[in-house]
Amino acid sequence: MIHLKNVSKIYEKNGVVALDNVTIDIERGEFVFIVGTSGSGKSTLMKLLMHEEIPTVGEVFVDGRDVVRLSRKEVPYLRRGLGVIFQDYRLLEDKTVYENVAFAMQVIEAPSKIIQRSVNAVLDIVGLREKSKSFPDQLSGGEQQRVAIARAIVNDPKIVIADEPTGNLDPATTWDIMDIFLRINTAGTTIVMATHDKDIVNRLKKRVIAIESGKIIRDQVRGRYGK
Repeated sequence: MIHLKNVSKIYEKNGVVALDNVTIDIERGEFVFIVGTSGSGKSTLMKLLMHEEIPTVGEVFVDGRDVVRLSRKEVPYLRRGLGVIFQDYRLLEDKTVYENVAFAMQVIEAPSKIIQRSVNAVLDIVGLREKSKSFPDQLSGGEQQRVAIARAIVNDPKIVIADEPTGNLDPATTWDIMDIFLRINTAGTTIVMATHDKDIVNRLKKRVIAIESGKIIRDQVRGRYGK
């Protein structure tokens, strides 16, 4: 599903080695936490999977696509197979909850009937059907993140990439959000999540890949945040 082999990323402007000879294989349906301190290389790794960055050397394959060699025209097709969720939600403030989620299907020109059915279905999954006409500024942080999750999964992606998705949330809301991720994963979606939240990682006991100074220092099944 996801394959990185001998991947290094060096930023030319400042010579920073963000990733150093990283090799990772993630199978279909896995739930993987990427952990490490700020600046360890987690965000660079996530950007490589989305083709927002290209490795200096090495191979990156996502769902069978050679990400390194994708043409500009092929990049949107890669991203359509990914659901991406960020810490800061990135919702469209002038659109309702329904419209924010529907937008992800409109850009791929899905038929209106399918859009309506799919949007309502994912709003049920995240528990926001009754807030479909609300705007982002009328929602709590947790509700906004639920909208972001709904938008990420509405096109039924094989892989969800989440970069610190609970970083701005209180503990109770964090676990509500994690419950949604667990249900998505149980349904077969591969989830790769970067997080600083030790409690989440230690309680869920999923696979943990720890990065430090651009190197993988630990890759454990049913792992913990620390050693």
